[in-house]
Amino acid sequence: MGRKILDQEELHVANFDGTNDAFPKPKKVKTKSSAKDLDRTATTENNISLKKSNKRKHGHTEDGTADDDEQSKLDKAARKKARQEKREAKAARRTLKEENKAARKAAKKAEKARQKELQQQTAQSTPQGENKQKKVVQFSLDDSTDATTTNNSRSTSSQVSCITSASTSPEPTLPNQMSTSRYTEPSALKAYSESTVDAFLVENQIIITDPAANPDGLRPITEFKFLPTQDNKALQATFANFKSPTPIQAAAWPHLLSNRDVIGVAETGSGKTLAFGIPCVEHVRASLAEKPSKKAGAVRAVIVTPTRELAAQVDAQLNPIAAAAGGLRTVCVYGGVPKDPQVKAIQRGASIVVATPGRLNDLISDGSVHIGSATYLVLDEADRMLDKGFEDEVKRIINACASHGKGRQTAMFTATWPEGVRTLAASFLRMPVLITIGGALDGDGTGSGELRVNDRITQRVEVIDQRGKDARLVQILHQFGCGRKGAGKEDRILVFCLYKKEAARVETFLRRNGFNVGGIHGDLAQAKRTEALEAFRAGKTPVLVATDVAARGLDIPDVRAVVNVTFPLTVEDYVHRIGRTGRAGKTGEAITLFTEHDKAHSGALINVLKRAEQAVPEELLKFGTTVKKKGHDAYGAFYKDTGDAKKATKITFDD
Repeated sequence: MGRKILDQEELHVANFDGTNDAFPKPKKVKTKSSAKDLDRTATTENNISLKKSNKRKHGHTEDGTADDDEQSKLDKAARKKARQEKREAKAARRTLKEENKAARKAAKKAEKARQKELQQQTAQSTPQGENKQKKVVQFSLDDSTDATTTNNSRSTSSQVSCITSASTSPEPTLPNQMSTSRYTEPSALKAYSESTVDAFLVENQIIITDPAANPDGLRPITEFKFLPTQDNKALQATFANFKSPTPIQAAAWPHLLSNRDVIGVAETGSGKTLAFGIPCVEHVRASLAEKPSKKAGAVRAVIVTPTRELAAQVDAQLNPIAAAAGGLRTVCVYGGVPKDPQVKAIQRGASIVVATPGRLNDLISDGSVHIGSATYLVLDEADRMLDKGFEDEVKRIINACASHGKGRQTAMFTATWPEGVRTLAASFLRMPVLITIGGALDGDGTGSGELRVNDRITQRVEVIDQRGKDARLVQILHQFGCGRKGAGKEDRILVFCLYKKEAARVETFLRRNGFNVGGIHGDLAQAKRTEALEAFRAGKTPVLVATDVAARGLDIPDVRAVVNVTFPLTVEDYVHRIGRTGRAGKTGEAITLFTEHDKAHSGALINVLKRAEQAVPEELLKFGTTVKKKGHDAYGAFYKDTGDAKKATKITFDD
């Protein structure tokens, strides 16, 4: 076939020498390795080395097998031990908590038994029936009573109760810091007969409720000469403008001078500032004499007010009186102005600080001001501060002052007595003397707390169309002579608007119509607000357009009339607005422009007019007499005041 067949021997030779032509020697193929292949090979070798290293690190054998079972058992035992320790610690805490609870319970039980034993000993040593003493003096005035003895002879009869001591259990005793009084009743005042004092209380509709064991009571200071501050020339100059103390002053002074906590409920313009201001100055003066301050700028008295203008007014009234009483300094602190000058003024030495809640809390939080040495605290217009949502700020200020155990005396003055004010008083006042003027509350202090309008104010309500307000306002101002040249102090008119933009618009409108007018509202800088208020006080601008920022506490003398261009949000604000006139025994007039937009307030307004025996327009009655449910500034109309309900307790659950 042409193919050479090799025998076995030839094949053997060919395999070894490779010379046989049938099996040629294979050629070597040379290949070029790329850089990428080299990198891949190096990476693989590195990974293998790393795996071997990790195996050796975690206790694996050389050939790659791991002792996983042994390591898992160790981890499980450690976790079990940690859980057991946690359970034991928790059980120990629970046991300690139960032991503490049992100890507190036993101590409370022992204290209760001790108090009961003391009460039994007191009852045995006291004549029977003495602890149930209750002195209630009731007076009845009929039509036959002389009209000059009471200003409210319109009603056929009125009853006033003066509760000087009321207790059915062993009578409470005064706190230690109140047991030593700085006030000694003058002998001339003691000489007043009980019938004379009773007649004064009846005539001025004063109700005094004292929860302490004080059967004799303190007589009202009916004349300035009975005050223990006769050497104060600035005070004498202040009294020169008045014939006698106002009812709230006469009733509050003896108790405040006796270091008692006092709650004063009185109408607007009743002289509440001097009612707490004079005892404040006397308290600080005596306190510094007994225990001089070691630190510069140590504050001894704090007076809290809801608005800047009211704070400035209180400071202006007390500053000369305090300066004449041994060189005491007062400092006014409020927002809207830089903090540094106020802080420096306090640090230079301020015995009395008059402040708004927000700014004073800021200074306390910054550490700029310390009021821990303040032993005299006044909450002026307390109801207004709560309405504006300052309750938390007020509580922080109270807690920052000296405690009752260190001798703090607290006074609260308000125009209304709502549930929120009662709760605050119950929390921070100790056995306070409740003084009400005008019969707004019941004798036990649990009345409705409705506002009582000043009888010297003539109220007039005009129901008009919304579009006719501006023209009617101009007519009213012309009737009072504000548009003529030379209008002065006796022609001052206060115009109230509801909103800031509305106040600015009305001010511009009146100025264009030729009136000399000023304005005060929240959008103005504090310097401009102060300037406008001072110009109105001085009679340079006979008309002042304001929002409700000027409705509370401001004492502007000789305001002839108040005009409500827009009805306020509440009837309480209405009463405080018109209370800017008819002050200090003078008469005043209040004119309200009422529109259909205000009909929700018609019922409450009608009730105020009827209580003050003022004329009620037929147009107003058409809107209805339903009183709208009072809402809350923060929580709305459906806010529920729980009153004296028991507070919720925090419940914790074990894990």
